Amino acid sequence: MNSGSYRIFLLLQKTISLKVGALGSHTFFPGVYVYTGSAMNNLEKRVERHKSRSKAKHWHIDYLTTNRNFKIIKIETFPSTEHEECDKNAEMLSLPGAEILVPHFGSSDCRRCPAHLVYFKTMPTLP
Repeated sequence: MNSGSYRIFLLLQKTISLKVGALGSHTFFPGVYVYTGSAMNNLEKRVERHKSRSKAKHWHIDYLTTNRNFKIIKIETFPSTEHEECDKNAEMLSLPGAEILVPHFGSSDCRRCPAHLVYFKTMPTLP
């Protein structure tokens, strides 16, 4: 199966200001950022694209993955034929210390989630 959802865990070690497309400039603080996305076609290819620093910026997450200050530290994939992205994001939002620093990040087309990028001061403990 090559469709489903994924989470990208990114580490940032210093405070930076970064323009994120139409969302404008935002301050990102040191910590761990978890982005939840989906790819209902070519999940593996989407994840590989996110690992590349050299690419056109199509999605909000591209602004982080192309920035040298952010380091991908972990990627989880959840193969499925169902749209589970918001459920996986809700799991992250329910963890202690979860914060939304950039409203609507990665969730422009989502009516359920405040954002698909969740910030933690330290690595979250997953259930």
